[in-house]
Amino acid sequence: MTSKRKFGVGIVGLQPGRSWAAVAHLPALRALAADFDVVGVANSSRASAEAAAAECGLPRAFASVADLVRAPEVDIVTVTVKVPAHLEIVRAALDAGKHVFCEWPVGRTLDEAEALAALTRERGVLAVSGNQSRPVPAMRHLRQLVESGFVGEVLSSRIVGYGRIWGATVEDVRTDAYLLDAASGATMLTIPVAHTLAALRDVLGDVTDVSAMLATRRREVRGETTAELLAMDAPDEVLIHATLSGGAPLSLHYTGGMPRGVDGFVWDIHGTEGDLRATAETGHTQVYPLVIHGGRGDDRTLRPLEATVDAPNEAAGAWRESPVSGNVARIYQRMAADLRHGSSSAPTFDDALTLHRLIAAVEQSARERRTIAVDAPNRPLPAI
Repeated sequence: MTSKRKFGVGIVGLQPGRSWAAVAHLPALRALAADFDVVGVANSSRASAEAAAAECGLPRAFASVADLVRAPEVDIVTVTVKVPAHLEIVRAALDAGKHVFCEWPVGRTLDEAEALAALTRERGVLAVSGNQSRPVPAMRHLRQLVESGFVGEVLSSRIVGYGRIWGATVEDVRTDAYLLDAASGATMLTIPVAHTLAALRDVLGDVTDVSAMLATRRREVRGETTAELLAMDAPDEVLIHATLSGGAPLSLHYTGGMPRGVDGFVWDIHGTEGDLRATAETGHTQVYPLVIHGGRGDDRTLRPLEATVDAPNEAAGAWRESPVSGNVARIYQRMAADLRHGSSSAPTFDDALTLHRLIAAVEQSARERRTIAVDAPNRPLPAI
């Protein structure tokens, strides 16, 4: 597909003012109006879709997901609902021959992700996964620094992060309560930790084995506005020891909640010639801005390393300054390029599948209390 016509997008799961589709996808798509038209929305009911379409100024409210995926004006189905519903909705879109942008995780389990990746290949369409940490400019800058030899040979790497959610309280019971359920597929391991591991593999290479511990130290969480107590069995402590493909050891420790007066994310890369440190407010590297410091040779301090804000050929616009909608827009921009030119610059379901396999290895290691070999080769995202 090489024409410059716009791609029609139908969004599944849009709640004005509060849902991920509203705060990230809709602004991203509108910022890239040269490539995309938002055709309409489908929610859990026609009334909900009509209310969302009216408030967001969208031309159409679909009665159901089935109606949306059948609509000829819809080229791309954007799936932003809770993870347990991904399988059914994505499958319906793929069966209708539509391209898909599905938020990460693609499936609730590895089996679901494998089924959807296989169906994507069978249907011959483009299915993109929302691994927004991967095209982040700071992550691309880290990769460039490592590849250019700033640290020399990588000797080790260490990450400490906070999960923001999975602490003592949840801000919005309506949207966050399901994240406390390990069976939901949307936990601290599968969201902030996985997003960070997705970018880490682009920067430092594959993970070849893991030894992990998952713990739930808080069994009850309080709703901030409702004061009700909610049960939690999702892990609020994630500890991973791993080996990278170059032989360097990696340690990662995420804890639930927000930090107190310290950086909520610190990633150190130690090498024979120098050191790099990336920091952020929390461990959600897909939505919080990263700051990079580095030092090498005889320099005993870490100094700020300014990165180019975006790739030279990214579309211009204020959207690039937002770590929320901007990072989603970066994936949409890659998706448009891939659809027009047959390239493969966006993170696909096959790419997501290797990340699902890594997460499954972490879970297996924690469950069996042993080191697990990982066979999940990463495809680093190319420059665009």
